[in-house]
Amino acid sequence: MGHVVAAVVYAKGKKVTDIALDEGISWATKPGHFVWIGLHDPAKEELLNLQKQFNLHALAIDDALTQHTRPKLETFGDALFMVVYSPIVTDGELQFIETQLFAGEGYVISARYGESPSYARVRQRCEAQPLMLEHGEDFVLYALLSFVIENYRPLMEKINDELEELEQKVLNNPLTQVDVEQIQGMRRNLLRIRRYIAPMLEICQELQQLDFPFIDKHMRPYFRDISIHVKRVLEDLTGLREMADHAIEVGLLVESSRQSVVQRKFAAWAAILAFPTAIAGIYGMNFNNMPELTWHYGYYGILGIIVVGCGGLFANFKRMGWL
Repeated sequence: MGHVVAAVVYAKGKKVTDIALDEGISWATKPGHFVWIGLHDPAKEELLNLQKQFNLHALAIDDALTQHTRPKLETFGDALFMVVYSPIVTDGELQFIETQLFAGEGYVISARYGESPSYARVRQRCEAQPLMLEHGEDFVLYALLSFVIENYRPLMEKINDELEELEQKVLNNPLTQVDVEQIQGMRRNLLRIRRYIAPMLEICQELQQLDFPFIDKHMRPYFRDISIHVKRVLEDLTGLREMADHAIEVGLLVESSRQSVVQRKFAAWAAILAFPTAIAGIYGMNFNNMPELTWHYGYYGILGIIVVGCGGLFANFKRMGWL
């Protein structure tokens, strides 16, 4: 069962009073007043109550009850319905928490599902700016959307730090299966973030163009400001994906370089061992006409040639950096 986080009436940029949920429409219809209602995990009965009071469109309520849609903005007459998502990390798992916004002449309703950051801070910020809050519903919408975008910034910084640390790690150590899985997990999360943040750009652009009674033309630059922040997040996402790809590429290049070093060492030792093997093979052919076989110092001479030859090869490969 959900609960009402706050239901407050505002007029001329200041808080008038707290109200019960059933009193919303009576205050929203008063000139110069608007109602801001915040819900957490609202039940069906609460949404139907608000639908009856504020004449919310049936399709908007159906979407609200269904949940788990993508971010979107829909208009119904002179009212709008918006779905946005805030990211949270729980036990190392990235999740996106849905928030539904209903707005019209005299009211703003936010319905938050799950344990995303509370919008109480948004309310405090707005109440601390009475000149801006005097704009009414459109400023509240701006503040809520701005807060949603702010929630992505710490997550992006965290992913950036993890990628930098992982990139440094693969430079000093061989790329392991765990590293590959970690990088792939980050790339997957970045794609999920893009899926939920990219539609926000279109939403902000639509808000700049809507001709609604409760959206002041002087507030449109503020929605443009949000779209600028969204573009920056998208640019950062592109950069982070390139970092993830680069980490894998660097890891593969470093691993290839390590394998090349090992292969050179094997080749060098194989060449050194091939020299005495070739000499031993010659004297193992059992030909009769091999006069050095009867030489008194032949054994010691051959050993000397082997030592000198192998030593020369070793020194040469060492100079070349193969050993």
